[in-house]
Amino acid sequence: MTMDLTGSPIDRQNILNNPDFIENIQVFLGITGMLYDGEYRFTTAQIADFYEVNDRTIRRYIESSERELIHNGYCILKGQKLKEFKQLFGHIIYSDIDEVPQKDIDVPLSKQETDKQKLNRLKALAVFNFRSFLNIGMLLTESERAKSIRSTILDLVIDSLNQKVGGQTKYINQRDEEYFVAILREPEYRKEFASALSRYLDMGNAKYSIYTDAIYQAIFHENASDYKQILKLEDKENPRETMYAEVLKLIASFEIGIADEMKFKYEELNRKLTPLELNDLIGKFTQHRFWIPQLEDARIKMASRDYGFREVIHERLEKYIQSIPSSDYQKFLGDRSKTLQERIDENIEVFKRLKER
Repeated sequence: MTMDLTGSPIDRQNILNNPDFIENIQVFLGITGMLYDGEYRFTTAQIADFYEVNDRTIRRYIESSERELIHNGYCILKGQKLKEFKQLFGHIIYSDIDEVPQKDIDVPLSKQETDKQKLNRLKALAVFNFRSFLNIGMLLTESERAKSIRSTILDLVIDSLNQKVGGQTKYINQRDEEYFVAILREPEYRKEFASALSRYLDMGNAKYSIYTDAIYQAIFHENASDYKQILKLEDKENPRETMYAEVLKLIASFEIGIADEMKFKYEELNRKLTPLELNDLIGKFTQHRFWIPQLEDARIKMASRDYGFREVIHERLEKYIQSIPSSDYQKFLGDRSKTLQERIDENIEVFKRLKER
């Protein structure tokens, strides 16, 4: 799967939401601008000049993708902020003023005015920060320079990810410190569910895999074999070792919740449940309204992270794919992220106590 930067808002946002990458590519490209309010800024004319297109082309993209560009830092300076900006950079933007469109100003400009008079009459000015500068470059199809930068971006994205995770994203979920907590607790919840199946369900040993799949289907619409095929896991690999902490926690909630419901039903009937009765119980359990936000959150996280980090699509969850938030980049690739082995080494005494239980 390859990113489609000109056609996919999610692919663009997945790159623009990665703060470390934005900083690295800015250094790599050597692009600065006018430093204002903690960020480098660029006028419409400067953007057009860099990408070697005319101003009208840039304005057309602003009109068609304004919400996205604003989200990534494009803005129109007015009032006190514009006054400050003109005081700092008026001498630089003189040449841009004649080309500023009506959207950027609310006073018509006369060509007979001096540069200083034009600047004084300027009441609004559109500016881009570096994120929205890149955003425009991802959108522009008319610019060869933009095309070249898109290629550079994709190469750097792959390189930075490979450097961080050694080219192996299959277990990127384990870099989250919450995963470490989840796997410490998971065996106890799993054991409780397996015990309930043994005590309260009248069925052979196939029930353990069948009803594990039933929970997977309820949460993310895939059974274990579907999931392993999508992530290209080997037969010996455990799917749960590749699942995100939030998904593991929701599976655990389902397992202990269904275990309790099975016990209540067993005591009510004074006999073991049939498979049909357990199927009905799981169906009703899943339909409880308090699960709706948790199920939606887990599906969004699984679908979006696997698309962005692992470059795979869960077809049954495709409608849940969103851009990866900046917080997730910090969680899985930032300073607080570590391999599972690093966390085990830091908490070896905890693992020793667990083993002695």
